[in-house]
Amino acid sequence: MKIRLAVTILAAALAVPAVWAQAGSASAVTGKIGVLNMEVAITSTEEGKQAANELTAKFAPRQTELQNLQKQIQDIATRLQTTSNTLSDDEKYRLSRESDQLSRNLQRKQTEARDDYQEAQQDLINTLGRKLMTVLDKYSRENGFSVIFDNSSQQTPVIYAAPATDVTQDIIKLYDQNYPVKSAAAKPATPGAAKPASQKPPPQPQKQ
Repeated sequence: MKIRLAVTILAAALAVPAVWAQAGSASAVTGKIGVLNMEVAITSTEEGKQAANELTAKFAPRQTELQNLQKQIQDIATRLQTTSNTLSDDEKYRLSRESDQLSRNLQRKQTEARDDYQEAQQDLINTLGRKLMTVLDKYSRENGFSVIFDNSSQQTPVIYAAPATDVTQDIIKLYDQNYPVKSAAAKPATPGAAKPASQKPPPQPQKQ
């Protein structure tokens, strides 16, 4: 599960069908025309990369839980296959019932995890996308762009664009300047927090 899965959907929802334009019609376009890879822009900002890592970490315990359930099911299948000649019919029935129950539980939890992840991912992408559009609007007005196409969207296929028209890296740089990421190391220590053992004062020499 990756953050970039929802970007294409966002790109189609933001802007004006994947096209940002100051002019009201094609005939009114008098400024420069550029292209932007919305997917690359969002996922390459420092905030986007940090958010993706945080989202992955948030759902890591549920991923581990699913893997453990899968292992339990596989262990039962292996036991039934390798020791079927020595197991009683009652034990085979019990193991089969347990495997079925675990499989249903796994399927339910997989669906819940997928839905919850996609919802959290979409909320994140929407938040980042709105910020990026604010940056793009300011950049376009200050640099004389009338139209900027999103060349990551299937809705607006760009057949050709000269490298000089690609503003993706400019937008990423401007986004990072406007929305700097606060690193965890920069956060102040919690008042009253216990000092690590390595910071304890050395033992005092004993008096003779």
